[in-house]
Amino acid sequence: MRHGEAIAGRPDSERELSAQGQVEAERMAGWFGRQPLAGARVLVSPFVRARQTAGHVGRVLGVEPEVLPFVTPDDAPTAVIEWLLANTDEAPLVLVSHMPLVGLLTGLLVEGRGDRGLAFPTAAVAELESEVWAAGCARLVRFTAPADIR
Repeated sequence: MRHGEAIAGRPDSERELSAQGQVEAERMAGWFGRQPLAGARVLVSPFVRARQTAGHVGRVLGVEPEVLPFVTPDDAPTAVIEWLLANTDEAPLVLVSHMPLVGLLTGLLVEGRGDRGLAFPTAAVAELESEVWAAGCARLVRFTAPADIR
């Protein structure tokens, strides 16, 4: 998941959600609440806007988001894949991060290419399935943006 719309400003890590971003995050949190995500973990970037978005999702799912320091906008998708290979079990994961990381990570997991990926509108979610979290091994099940939720 990409975080909701953020306000402009510096430093980048301290940017907060805009009013629209709060609405987007709440809308997607409601959507998450209707998904079969028993036992899910919510993983999040340390940046403020991502933590705010993950807070909405975590409240609906009844879990405290876990901060991962290597899922910021400029981090490499390979670091996330290495973490997934070492730390996943059968529990669903919700990763709340940033562009370009979420787009590149999705491209790498689904197509095996880390040089391009999906364009994520703010607060959009790419749902992936995989038996092994390695390059080219995942399947894109569904892509949902706040505008898709009625």
